[in-house]
Amino acid sequence: MSANQFSKDYLVVAQNASGRNMKVPLYRFKGAKPGPKVYIQSSIHGAEVQGNVVIYHLIQTLQKQPICGEITLVPNCNPVGTNIKAGEYTLGRFDPVNGTNWNRGYYFDPDNVDAFAKRVGPDESLTQIKARFRDNIKTQIDERLNSTWGLGLAQQLNLKLQQLAFDADIVIDLHNGPVSTRHIYVPEYAKAAASLFNIPHVILIPNTFAGALDEATFCPWWRLQDALSAKRGQTISLGVEAFTLEMGSQEVINFDEGRYDATSILSYLNARGCLQDANYQPDNIQRVAVYLKDYKILYTKQGGMVEYLARPGSRIKQGEPLAKVLNVDELENPRATDTILAPCDVIPILHFPSASVLSGTQLYKCFTHYFDLAEEA
Repeated sequence: MSANQFSKDYLVVAQNASGRNMKVPLYRFKGAKPGPKVYIQSSIHGAEVQGNVVIYHLIQTLQKQPICGEITLVPNCNPVGTNIKAGEYTLGRFDPVNGTNWNRGYYFDPDNVDAFAKRVGPDESLTQIKARFRDNIKTQIDERLNSTWGLGLAQQLNLKLQQLAFDADIVIDLHNGPVSTRHIYVPEYAKAAASLFNIPHVILIPNTFAGALDEATFCPWWRLQDALSAKRGQTISLGVEAFTLEMGSQEVINFDEGRYDATSILSYLNARGCLQDANYQPDNIQRVAVYLKDYKILYTKQGGMVEYLARPGSRIKQGEPLAKVLNVDELENPRATDTILAPCDVIPILHFPSASVLSGTQLYKCFTHYFDLAEEA
């Protein structure tokens, strides 16, 4: 058995209309040796369930594998979204009451970060700075959670999870696309970390806040690093990283694929000093990257019934077919079908899950102007 200390707790994230608490489990492993703190959550969008299988495999490993530091795992972190069903579909991407994306209610205030940086003393250690900064952010979150006017359900949920995550040095948020291949969102400053995961498609995102958990983690720390580096006249690194991992399609789970993704995460954690005497290494695979500005959405110009011809992860040349659309009002003539062609060389990463589409639907998300990550590095 592992030398890790194990504990299990529950966090109340919501109450249903009957006034009963809705809880999520918190699985914690603490190693005998010091090391980074890690936070991993899954299923903030209710239909994105594969991350729960990944966490299952991680827990099976961590019951035997000694670690350094602490690892907190939160599966099915949004039980409200997971239980919003319409027929056979899970409508768990948006809060049904007010339409808010479940992954867009986290806290970030750049003015608060700047004010904190100004109060940092010249002799204060990085350890002291990080501890005070964590207390500062969690106090700000507490104030919002206790607001006199209250908060929407999605923001309440996000802020409770963010309080847990902000204690960590490494934050990994597990997601899935509609019909998707594996891809990962990596902040540009941490580009080298992308090669530590077994994920072939990498989206490099700028250090700007767009509302998601990974950004709510790295944006405050990166801004603080910049301010302290300027203040002290030397490069300061606070050693915090955060990623969003997209592990295939939503509404399905696969235990074998989950084991692969758990091993991928363990390879990264091993490289970051989180595991003792482990031999997890990233696979020697080609990793193709794109900057966020070149991750394009292809919208449909017409409605109809769609056959998706391009498999996520495949390489499609300009002018090759991506999809074929059937118009049931024109079945007797050549206008019955229309083929949608790739506007440039692309790698489709995900596509809309239904064959029935309205005009203006986000049909595909694609890499354009992509490059080999190893060559760029």
